[in-house]
Amino acid sequence: MQKFKSNISKEQLNSLLPETFTGDIHVVNTVDEAETAVAYLMRQNILGFDTETRPSFIKGESHTVSLLQLSDAKNCFLFRLNYIDMPQCLIDLLETESVKKIGLSSHDDFKALSKIKENIKPANFIELQSYAPRFGIEEKSLTKIYALIFGKRISKGQRLTNWEAPQLSEKQQLYAALDAYATRRIYIHLEHLKRQGYPLLPPPLAKVTTKQVKDVISKSMNTKKKKSRHTHTRHKENTNTP
Repeated sequence: MQKFKSNISKEQLNSLLPETFTGDIHVVNTVDEAETAVAYLMRQNILGFDTETRPSFIKGESHTVSLLQLSDAKNCFLFRLNYIDMPQCLIDLLETESVKKIGLSSHDDFKALSKIKENIKPANFIELQSYAPRFGIEEKSLTKIYALIFGKRISKGQRLTNWEAPQLSEKQQLYAALDAYATRRIYIHLEHLKRQGYPLLPPPLAKVTTKQVKDVISKSMNTKKKKSRHTHTRHKENTNTP
């Protein structure tokens, strides 16, 4: 079984043929349309997930997430959050354990989504930046991971376009749909290889933040102080015993 290369250069990436999304795209502009879309998506087993945000070109300016994409094998739904906010049906889908969702850097997506709706509790999400390294892939971007696996390039030409435009262009729709579709396709392909006996590397170690280290040290020091006080108290009691 052929193993994946761990990295790909910019020159190699640019030499690849571009990938295209060939399924059906459904742009969701109203809450009623969102409820119909979610009813369909709730019946699927695995969905690809991604978001898009209107870019900022002025210092200090920022925007909330404009678009949330969810894709199965043949359909991608583009939820225009700048029009519909975060309807409860969509939150329910993100929080359900019954549907597996595949994302890349999804922690950043939900950090951005929290500016629209706080306390979303995403459930049953697979993070490709943690999963792909088990197959020897060291790249972190969707474009490079996809290229290493499928030998095609995902164009990023639409990334900095206006995702809050009154009408999304065909190019924008195809770009957004492909990103969500690609996360799902990558996961399903890797899962197939795993079942075929692809030699997996151990899961990556969890990153430990400086705050977590300080918390552990502080907790340890507090425990020692408590033990010291307890020992001192017992010593005094024994000393005072007639």
